[in-house]
Amino acid sequence: MYRQVDSISTSPEKFRLPFDGKLSEDNRWVILAKLIPWSEFEEEYAQKFSENVGAPAKTFRMAISALIIKEKLGTSDRETVEQIRENPYLQYFIGLEYYTNEAPFDPSMFVHFRQRIGVNFVNKINQQVVKEVLFKDSSQPEKKKTEKK
Repeated sequence: MYRQVDSISTSPEKFRLPFDGKLSEDNRWVILAKLIPWSEFEEEYAQKFSENVGAPAKTFRMAISALIIKEKLGTSDRETVEQIRENPYLQYFIGLEYYTNEAPFDPSMFVHFRQRIGVNFVNKINQQVVKEVLFKDSSQPEKKKTEKK
């Protein structure tokens, strides 16, 4: 079963931390979270589930983000879950609204994430992120482009 959630994402400044801090806007995970059009792929992901049968699945954002984290960090399934548990930026990236010291899912969920999100789906997401980056770069004023170079 899959329960589709509204694609209202928490902004980094509203992500609640236990020590009253705020996430930095220039963190790589915050930047990447802004580039991925989560809601655009949510519906396609939701179609893989029955509406009435089974326990509710993890959200698309949590599933794909966990796979991205695992790939970028080059960690095992267990280590990836531990990294997410310990890091508020990674918790923000997977779509949580506040920091928790609890693991968001069992490492065995990676098997399901990989089955549900195949290579073709990942390629579509990659293409969309690249388009987003190219669009942002092309819409920046010429002065900022030369500063970046």
